[in-house]
Amino acid sequence: MEEFFRLIIGVVVLALGMPLGNLLAKLTSDELKSGRFWFKIIVFIGLIGGFIGLVIGNDFLMFSLFFIAIVTSRSLKRK
Repeated sequence: MEEFFRLIIGVVVLALGMPLGNLLAKLTSDELKSGRFWFKIIVFIGLIGGFIGLVIGNDFLMFSLFFIAIVTSRSLKRK
C-alpha cells in the first residue's frame, strides 16, 4: 500500500511539470531561442535516465529525471 501511495504522489508531481514548463517558457522566452539545442539534449538525457531508473527500480531517479524531461519538453513546445 505504501508503494501505491508513493507512485500516486510521483504521478501527481509529474503532472505538475506540465503547467510549470508552460510557465517557464512564458517567463524565459529569450533563453529558449538561443538554447534550443541544449534543451533538446536535456530532454533526451532526462528520458534515457528516467527509463534507466525505471529498469533498476530507483523511484527517486526515475521521477526526478522524468520531471526534468517533462518541464523542459513543455518549455520547448511553447512558442
